Amino acid sequence: MIAQIVFLLILAPAVYLFSKNVAKIRRNILLGRDENRSDNAALRWKTLVKVALGQSKMVKRPIAAILHFCIYIGFIIVNIEVLEIIIDGIIGSHRIFSVFLTGFYGLLIGCFEVLALLVLVACIGFLCRRNILKLKRFSGVEMTVWPKSDANYILIAEILLMTAFLTMNAADYQLQLLHFGHYIQAGSFPVSGTLAPLLPYNASTLVLIERGCWWFHICGILAFLNYLPYSKHFHIILAFPNTYYSNLNPKGKFNNMASVTNEVRAMLDPAFVPETSTPPGSFGARDVTDLTWKNLMEAYTCTECGRCTSVCPANITGKLLSPRKIMMDTRDRVTEVGNNIDKQGIDFKDDKSLLDTYITREEIWACTSCNACVEACPVNINPLEIIVELRQYIVMEESQAPASLNNMFGNVENNGAPWKYSNADRLNWAEE
Repeated sequence: MIAQIVFLLILAPAVYLFSKNVAKIRRNILLGRDENRSDNAALRWKTLVKVALGQSKMVKRPIAAILHFCIYIGFIIVNIEVLEIIIDGIIGSHRIFSVFLTGFYGLLIGCFEVLALLVLVACIGFLCRRNILKLKRFSGVEMTVWPKSDANYILIAEILLMTAFLTMNAADYQLQLLHFGHYIQAGSFPVSGTLAPLLPYNASTLVLIERGCWWFHICGILAFLNYLPYSKHFHIILAFPNTYYSNLNPKGKFNNMASVTNEVRAMLDPAFVPETSTPPGSFGARDVTDLTWKNLMEAYTCTECGRCTSVCPANITGKLLSPRKIMMDTRDRVTEVGNNIDKQGIDFKDDKSLLDTYITREEIWACTSCNACVEACPVNINPLEIIVELRQYIVMEESQAPASLNNMFGNVENNGAPWKYSNADRLNWAEE
């Protein structure tokens, strides 16, 4: 009973803190403008299954895809065992599923062990890629000490959890062979069975190892759970809704702003009456609250993998723009706004904004709008939408477009084309 009470005293606060932090992130996401992404449910489910479950966009980099698939499948399936551990911890049983699953339980545990081994190998592989091979896309001005450490912390934590899982099973297997106490024959241990001879044959020592690893594994899982909301690895959860609410329009298609359309039509036709009489608050976005909730969800979903930045032509040619930084800056800013609300109240306004404070104008004007970053993202994040919103604010609210754009605007207004030639001279090239 003491062990069960201790377990509940650990489990309840862990679940509460995780729920509280998830609710805070949900609140932060909903600070964005409303946007309807509930159309075409069938296609959205198909996108979720293909991109989030099927990892279809990962295969463009085969080595990373294989390693990530091992961790993705292995870690999710192995953690099915967490349900058994939680039930055992609450009611004081030991391997409760073996009572109901009988022979199938052995196959289940065997699969868990093979997958746990694959997770171990994959995590070691990823650690080597980051810290020994030092792939270029894992570096950049935005990849400061924390983002790099965050990735290493998660990989090391997964290695420790899988090691504890296999060691626990190895000690359990030895105790089963010794017919000690309640350790009845349960399961097949193809991986940990090879580790069992390395453990001492003393029953009391084996019990200490098995119980120690059991507690370390479940406490590690609960700690990992509460670390996720502070980490880029929150994409484990948000990747699924983020892909479901993907932009289903063809890449490169821009939706005309209804407010801008109304303004233009009113200038051309004084008798025009817009469908809605509510004037727009502002054009484009200056801060995160001017973006949509989907933009903010994408910021929290970003995996910081750097695929977007590695294919960005502006970044490749030495420009300041990094699509990954755009998403990281957006997440940092909306988190800051949320923290200000918690401390100062909903009406508190600081002197910061996403534009200028976090993202410079040089960055957003370096973008070629090619959609390479959107195509490359494994979870359908769209940095271009944020860049375009910031540009619209600069041009339509501040009238501070770069000189090259102002020249183009003037040419369109006077000549009906981006070039400086008049309509009358447009076909001069064909005279000879």
